[in-house]
Amino acid sequence: MCGIAGWVGFARNLRTERPTIEAMTATLSRRGPDAGDVWTAPHAALGHRRLSVVDLEGGRQPMRAERTPGGPPVVLTYSGEVYNYRALRAQLRSRGHRFTTASDTEVVLRAYLEWGAGFVDHLVGMYAFGIWDAEREELLLVRDRLGVKPLYYHPRPDGVLFASEPKALLAHPEFRARTRLESLPVLFNPRLLMPGETALTDLYQVPPGHLVRVDRSGTHSTPYWRLVSREHTDDEATTASHVRDLLTGIVSEQLVADVPTCTLLSGGLDSSAVTALAAAERPDLATYSMDFQDAAADFRSTPLRPERDAPFAHAAAAHLGTDHTEVLLDPARLADAVPDALAARDLPTLGQFDTSMYLLFARIRERFTVALSGEAADEVFGGYPWFFDPATVRADTFPWLGNGPRLTDCLAPDVRARVRPEDDEHDRYTTLLARVPRLDGESGLEARMREVLHLSLQGPLCYLLDRKDRMSMAVGLEVRVPFCDHRLLEYVWNVPWKMKTGDGREKSVLRAAVADLLPEGILQRRKSAYPATFSPAHGERVRGELDALLADPASPLAPLLDADAVRRLGGRSGPMMAVADTLHLLLPLIEVDRWMRAYDVVVE
Repeated sequence: MCGIAGWVGFARNLRTERPTIEAMTATLSRRGPDAGDVWTAPHAALGHRRLSVVDLEGGRQPMRAERTPGGPPVVLTYSGEVYNYRALRAQLRSRGHRFTTASDTEVVLRAYLEWGAGFVDHLVGMYAFGIWDAEREELLLVRDRLGVKPLYYHPRPDGVLFASEPKALLAHPEFRARTRLESLPVLFNPRLLMPGETALTDLYQVPPGHLVRVDRSGTHSTPYWRLVSREHTDDEATTASHVRDLLTGIVSEQLVADVPTCTLLSGGLDSSAVTALAAAERPDLATYSMDFQDAAADFRSTPLRPERDAPFAHAAAAHLGTDHTEVLLDPARLADAVPDALAARDLPTLGQFDTSMYLLFARIRERFTVALSGEAADEVFGGYPWFFDPATVRADTFPWLGNGPRLTDCLAPDVRARVRPEDDEHDRYTTLLARVPRLDGESGLEARMREVLHLSLQGPLCYLLDRKDRMSMAVGLEVRVPFCDHRLLEYVWNVPWKMKTGDGREKSVLRAAVADLLPEGILQRRKSAYPATFSPAHGERVRGELDALLADPASPLAPLLDADAVRRLGGRSGPMMAVADTLHLLLPLIEVDRWMRAYDVVVE
């Protein structure tokens, strides 16, 4: 995994802008601690920071090639992993291509030379990259199908800036952090973001499964992949067997690396399934889980976190025979990692959920460079509790919001009148609903659950993948996500909801697919989300920060809030399906304020 940056400008000579592209690239050194370089031409400047994972000696970037000897170059700056690169290399060799490295980077570059923009259809993996074609004077920005790897861009009148993270664009003297009042709903709840949208003005992400062309005519975004709905004809046994075969091959592909590799093991079905398949190939496999000190005393069961991970993680590790490490974090020290988490995101953090993950990954990076994760299985197979609450499923809004409180309820009346958060939420919901790939003749619960699953694959999945990418790459750790393989999703997407819940509960197909690999206690475990701390000390700190925010005349956010509404929401009691508690719900207020101060954000 790596960090990439670039600048295309048709109205100036970018050879004279080398210091700027070097500064942009240098901001990404945590993503790529092993090497770095830049390449410049009259109208293009590309930068790269490398985390060496495959072909440690080769694969240096930006990498260049020519269609004909001495001809105009094609130059690639690339982040990610193409898991089928070996098969593609053999195919390209049979077509006359010669390779000088063993890297997947060179395979991507040669695939472009062979197939042009159509090369993206041949790639299997997680990736984000830019290719400058000097002969055509065209830049291609490409992002993997599910958006595992980030790729931001800022269109300009004469070209574009792009990078793995906003920090690289912020290092450019002509780009500044600006936002609008109308972006407050997505700042408070990033799950609401539309594909390709960000909370920063004139900053976009390449949407998952898209390529963006930049030439003298402007910037043009085009999808190269979409889910397609079709009738599922396999029976339950065949479906489970095929899912098992797919997962076995995917995990095997994702274990390929020239550096030490481990897995994340929470003791849930998803991470345990990945770990079991990995352990079958790696008998000496190492695994990691995370918990908080005093969690046994502080923990409170919630609909999304009904039980602690720790006993199940230890049970799974013992059953699978892994070298397991439990990373115990002190809740009182989570605040120490806030600056690192904020610097990793360049956007508001998720508080304890970012800082704890950052500290976990920092510990893993002491021994390993690659980790496999169980992320995305709930979105693919249907694992969240709101999928099984009839009132929530029927509600004409995002199922993960339901009828719970919104942070936008805390906006000052004049701000609410301008932002119109209810209309904004409804517009986003109906827009995404119109994009659901329908199946002719499908109706009732089956049709509605297709909608619900599609909605979950948008903002909510991107929200989780962004967190995992930023917190892992901030310490130079590459996290791979087998459940985000598009071949698996394309198959499972069309499995009927009745079959997805064939044993009367969530993720029936996945449970059946790995039933022989895991002990009954793990197979039957209820969905439990990433750990949250309920430590009184942490809660007191959050309350203190919130009170200080509301009382601070220098706060950039406080004038936009109704302080009484914030306090009323903070006093709310009772279980909430999607959040740990009211402090979890209010946390974004603190983090948005912190971000606005740290990045001197201009609100328009």
